[in-house]
Amino acid sequence: MSTEPGFLQVSGLAKRFPGAAEPVFDGVNFSIARGEFVCIIGHSGCGKTTILNVLAGLDRQSEGTVIMDRREVVGTSLERGVVFQGHALMPWLSVRRNIAFAVRSKWPDWSRRQVDEHVERYVAMVGLSAAIDKKPSQLSGGMKQRVGIARAFAIQPKMLLLDEPFGALDALTRGTIQDELLRICSETRQTVFMITHDVDEAILLADTIMLMSNGPQARIAEVVRNTLPRSRQRATLHHEPQFYAVRNHLVDFLVSRSKDLSHGRAPQTPAVVSPGIDAEPDPAPTPAARTPLHRVA
Repeated sequence: MSTEPGFLQVSGLAKRFPGAAEPVFDGVNFSIARGEFVCIIGHSGCGKTTILNVLAGLDRQSEGTVIMDRREVVGTSLERGVVFQGHALMPWLSVRRNIAFAVRSKWPDWSRRQVDEHVERYVAMVGLSAAIDKKPSQLSGGMKQRVGIARAFAIQPKMLLLDEPFGALDALTRGTIQDELLRICSETRQTVFMITHDVDEAILLADTIMLMSNGPQARIAEVVRNTLPRSRQRATLHHEPQFYAVRNHLVDFLVSRSKDLSHGRAPQTPAVVSPGIDAEPDPAPTPAARTPLHRVA
């Protein structure tokens, strides 16, 4: 990961919807370094997706600024690739042509051969070369999400924004795509901002995990540095010495502490913690930590 600070800087972000007595969130402040993988977790209604949409330029904040690579984010841009909860593929186009549409938007002067070679590279990266000329109706749900990921990576964005892209997939397919995403991000050093409700997924993928207080007036209450090695793997994650220290900290926040920080009670400058380093790790996993999966409604 680059040591360049503040590749993305979010300052004083707030969102108010018409007729609402209180903002969904306000005083949201955080920064992301180039090459950093960040997950954001919080209960439903705290504004996670709205924040992602503001970063993507798909929505406009009521207050505050978003600066990416020294330029203010205003409107959509091919510098930011988005993967939604649904695959959002054009059903009348093949895998090749779905991705080629995005590639031509980024590089309109490229020849057909250049586009095809570029598309084939990213389709191979997600393991779908055999299905490159199939249409979405011929693909499984997991394969469609892989196409969406390949399309987002193919435009080589400065930042990748993922809105819980694996939430609708079965556990086996989700795990396989998590492994693919880890591998691709390791190869490309991509900067990623991802929404998830899955604590274990966040620990596996993220360098940094941001915890949001409950809405209304939600804020980033804590920034948790993942103390596990970046070479971690899904199959051996629970054997890592720091795993339960990080997991227990996240679960404790979501179950016990987040509700006490709603209505603007969370500080505007979030605490930065490194579980297992800032304090002694728990001697044994709690009952919550033994649960193989923890998701937040």
